[in-house]
Amino acid sequence: MLDTVLQAGGQTTAPKTQRFQEKREAVLDAAARLFNERGLKGAGLGDIAASVGLVKSGITYYFRKKEDLAAACLLRAIAEAKALAREAALEATVPRRVERFLVGHAEQLAAIERGERPALIGFSETRALPDAQAADVYTAYIDLFRSVRSLLVGPETAALGRDARNARAHLLLSIAHTLPAWVLRCETDEYTRLARRVADIVLHGVLAAAQPWPSEAELLARALPDPPPAADETAEAFLRAATELVNDQGYRGASVDKIAALLDATKGKFYHYNETKDDLVSACFERSFAFQRHFLKSAESVAGPNAWRLAALANAMVRFQLSERGPLLRGSAYSALPDAQHREVVYRTMQRLTERLGSLLVDGLMDGSVRPLDTGLAAEAISATINSAVELRRWVPGVTADTVMRLYTRPGLLGLLCDE
Repeated sequence: MLDTVLQAGGQTTAPKTQRFQEKREAVLDAAARLFNERGLKGAGLGDIAASVGLVKSGITYYFRKKEDLAAACLLRAIAEAKALAREAALEATVPRRVERFLVGHAEQLAAIERGERPALIGFSETRALPDAQAADVYTAYIDLFRSVRSLLVGPETAALGRDARNARAHLLLSIAHTLPAWVLRCETDEYTRLARRVADIVLHGVLAAAQPWPSEAELLARALPDPPPAADETAEAFLRAATELVNDQGYRGASVDKIAALLDATKGKFYHYNETKDDLVSACFERSFAFQRHFLKSAESVAGPNAWRLAALANAMVRFQLSERGPLLRGSAYSALPDAQHREVVYRTMQRLTERLGSLLVDGLMDGSVRPLDTGLAAEAISATINSAVELRRWVPGVTADTVMRLYTRPGLLGLLCDE
């Protein structure tokens, strides 16, 4: 079955000898690692070929173009994730299925880390594929999404509407996609334990049992103010356009021409407002960081239990993602930045902001409004919820700023098993 899937990604029709299969697997493994490290646009066929002892032209014996190779890597990762979903579907209840799905990912990551399985490409590269290769990948991903959504069907979730189940399936998949970054915090033999803790947070949320969810009136009274308007709207428009393209196509896929075209602007106008693309993308990160600091600082002054501060924060940031001023730049964009020092600065800033979010959870533990849990993992889970909201409209097309709390943000904090 996997061989059939990979053929859709552009494999040539060369005879499938054992040697051919082994070398193809080595090419896919090397490509996945380099695509994860440099992004689709940044990893060259020559680099991939050299890492497996081939000349550049030798890669075409297995895959005609780099985009075909990337599609094959993605289809392979999707097939692996769907296999985990099929295995999880054998469990009897929604909680056990969700835990099995996340533990399966952790076991897979541990095997990759030990060198027992080949590397898998991250799903963020899906957005960087050209249309010719993207069609097969998106079809396969939609099938994966449906498999994951079916894990949430049971007596525990029988009252949920279709939009709510779609939103929660997207949330669960987003958490699973983020696990590779989270497991780095522990030893390989601890990956499964970490996944079980993540599953507990995803299923049951972060609020203490005795802590009521704030009413609509209480949330409205504690609504966080929007960030101040930009001083220069044209410069801000370039930042929004660049953020949108980097989110969709990665750092290298967001070219100057594409950014200018999104605004119906000339390249001359681009360079009037921006020295270089690197400067613009750096400004995009700073803009997103500034907005996150604004919301975090505002949430820290909200009256009431700390759990309500978390609710106000998540509500404001998810709504911002869906607003005309959004989105925020996705955290995964940093990995493809060409300058190592810049990557380190951006990564360190992201970690500090997540740590600041975690401090709200620690305060909640102290006042009893947050249940006992791993605050570091819970902060990552809430960050992933906010981060992945940028793609929510793909799976819940009718979602609005007025319905996103009920459909998405609330289960992000109360867990997948909460009612609507």
